[in-house]
Amino acid sequence: MGTRLFGSAVLFLAVTMVSAPWLQSEADQGVPHFNAGPPAAGSKLPPILTKDQLWGANAQFPYQTHAYELAAKIPKVLYQQPCYCYCDRGMGHTSLHSCFSGTHGAECGTCLKELYYAYTMYKQGKTARQIRAGIIKGDWKLVDLDKAASIN
Repeated sequence: MGTRLFGSAVLFLAVTMVSAPWLQSEADQGVPHFNAGPPAAGSKLPPILTKDQLWGANAQFPYQTHAYELAAKIPKVLYQQPCYCYCDRGMGHTSLHSCFSGTHGAECGTCLKELYYAYTMYKQGKTARQIRAGIIKGDWKLVDLDKAASIN
């Protein structure tokens, strides 16, 4: 009986220790990579894809292609924003800008919502730092993508 109890306790402890990294919440993962300021003077950011470069699943909904049109208007703001889909870890992205220099932005609801949030706040006169504070706080989660397609 004692051996069985001891074995169960060891097994429980081993499973708990191995599983713990998978139990991290989004808040435990920290703020994804971003750039604290605009790109250095004279440096060129990778271009944002044009809506003509999106097709198939990347252009199914108007909010997908429209996001790229808006992203092209604020590349330096996007360069200073984190992306909470954590593509900095799996895809090597360096900021929200990276998501829209490829097709990832069109495929990811998080990237799309953050883009529309950033653009709306920029149009309201917010600085990149203020926009980043709102993104970190999670304000982007309130964006309705179906309604976002009409933002100009």
